Amino acid sequence: MLLDTFGRQAVDLRVSLTDRCNLRCTYCMPEQGLQWLAKPDLLTDEEIVRLVTLAVRDLGVREVRFTGGEPLLRPGLVGIVAACAALAPRPELSLTTNGIGLARTATALKAAGLDRVNVSLDTLDAGTFHTLSRRRRHQDVLDGLAAAEAAGLTPVKVNTVLMRDVNDHEAADLLAWCLERGYELRFIEQMPLDAQHGWDRSKMVTAEEILDRLHARFRLTPEPSAARGAAPAERWLVDGGPAGVGVIASVTRPFCRACDRTRLTADGQVRNCLFATGETDLRTALRSGAGDAELAELWRAAMWGKKAGAGIDNPEFLQPDRPMSAIGG
Repeated sequence: MLLDTFGRQAVDLRVSLTDRCNLRCTYCMPEQGLQWLAKPDLLTDEEIVRLVTLAVRDLGVREVRFTGGEPLLRPGLVGIVAACAALAPRPELSLTTNGIGLARTATALKAAGLDRVNVSLDTLDAGTFHTLSRRRRHQDVLDGLAAAEAAGLTPVKVNTVLMRDVNDHEAADLLAWCLERGYELRFIEQMPLDAQHGWDRSKMVTAEEILDRLHARFRLTPEPSAARGAAPAERWLVDGGPAGVGVIASVTRPFCRACDRTRLTADGQVRNCLFATGETDLRTALRSGAGDAELAELWRAAMWGKKAGAGIDNPEFLQPDRPMSAIGG
């Protein structure tokens, strides 16, 4: 098992497959992009499968989420999914994506064993999408969502970051749009994980503000706290249910006490927290011939040292040097 000193067990593994992305979202990276990882630094498909196998078979991981960067840019994605779906015990497999390219890959991913997807969509307006992402790919995202639903990658979840004076007025419209199509919407507070370190808490649209905007049009009933478990999203039933909406308030309502996640970067580093400033290198050990027992012990030690919380509210909080695209969402 992957335990820490506070009694938390990590059963949810987030695997970043690449640091590259085909969007340039303002809350994530600068317009010119980043210095991408060199190909030799990336884990190979086989190395990823070996580490996921170790996590599932020996360390108690039950859920695997493939992330990026943009994971659809990984050429071997379908094969990685298929190999992980063949594991025993079989983990739940999901993918977080910006949706570009999903229209042409959704059916193959479902056939390979992917269970569901989370698709990022911050706006219903193509012009606003260009402002936020610096790319004109809005329709591609909408097509990807529809393809995921048609392929059975359900429930299709939509992740939305609201930016003040840019798309924050769209909160209720986005929820109505998702309800009409059967998508599960989750709003995510903007987090201090941008490459340019331009995050400003005073300008962030908070969970309280998001809920105020939704309450203006919908009747929201909070789900019992027991139903949430270790999920990062607080969830509300909309107009009596069964449909709901979630809010991931990593900044204003941290959920560190129930965190059950461990993270593997595209270059083979274990991160025990999204906001960690340190990592544990599995890639070097793996390529030096380490056996499964040695790799497992390194992973256990990395998780054992996990802090009680991310500490965003602490004056000494330091934003990680590595941006979201390198860490994996």
